[in-house]
Amino acid sequence: MAITAARLADLDELAQLFVDYLRFYAVDKTLPAVRDFLAARLAQGDSALFIARDQAGRGLGFVQLYPFHSSLALAPAWLLSDLYVAESARRQGIGAALMNAARAHAEAQGACGLQLETAKNNLAGQALYERLGYVRDEVFYTYWLGLPEPPPNDVGN
Repeated sequence: MAITAARLADLDELAQLFVDYLRFYAVDKTLPAVRDFLAARLAQGDSALFIARDQAGRGLGFVQLYPFHSSLALAPAWLLSDLYVAESARRQGIGAALMNAARAHAEAQGACGLQLETAKNNLAGQALYERLGYVRDEVFYTYWLGLPEPPPNDVGN
């Protein structure tokens, strides 16, 4: 298994893995919408994406990180936003390898830490994170404010 930084050449395979990831969380998005989203991330460089591949070059999973600054630590940090391993490739150490690639990337960027959140019922993920040294936050709650979609841009008017 090899883990590499994702490139535009990985987009089609990465997009299908991402659709499967969203399906895991019961989120229904079309493949073209996911592809556009990931293409923008890769083109703009506003996230770090890593893909795991088997010896034949098939995509097995991915991890996506976003940079932010920890106000409490007064230092840069990374949000580990997305982690997914294809169902057929689970329990082979791929998730841990992707998590370790994320950690290595954050350390190389001088980050003070990695933050993630997961579904309360994702017990397998929680066990992996804790095995890798992540500590569940018992002090802070996570809140979310959903906002309406902005209207489409009226270009040329």
